[in-house]
Amino acid sequence: MGNYIMELRKIVGHRPLVMCAAGVLIINEDGQVLLQQRTDNNMWGIPGGALELGELLEETAKREVLEETGLTVSNLELFGTYSGERMHHIYPNGDEVYIVSSVYITRDYKGELKLDKDESKDLRFFNIDDIPKSINPPDEPIIEDFIKTFKNKDIY
Repeated sequence: MGNYIMELRKIVGHRPLVMCAAGVLIINEDGQVLLQQRTDNNMWGIPGGALELGELLEETAKREVLEETGLTVSNLELFGTYSGERMHHIYPNGDEVYIVSSVYITRDYKGELKLDKDESKDLRFFNIDDIPKSINPPDEPIIEDFIKTFKNKDIY
């Protein structure tokens, strides 16, 4: 989580916060989606994170992807906005959030995958039929929509 959220946590403790966030579905030339295995709960999800004060959502998405994967993304297209009960999450440390997340999709990225060992245990591209079952709870509706949208379709 970013500095803004950490500063709020000093004031409110573990109580629920509304957290604005952005993430990116990164698709490679083989139609596979990039997922990261998180260090906090060992589950898989999309790269992304919390909006910082004054930041545009697209800037958040690009910054988080670079920090977490080493990749530079461009040509982001809005895939969907997620909120509500399914985006309620309690982190392993007890911090509680209701996430409002704008999720983008892109096929345009540069760089080599580079693991941020603070946040990620693994980074891997998956075929749509091989996406792991252990998905980070706030990423579940996003991955479900991705599968529904692109299952049995050529995404190029």
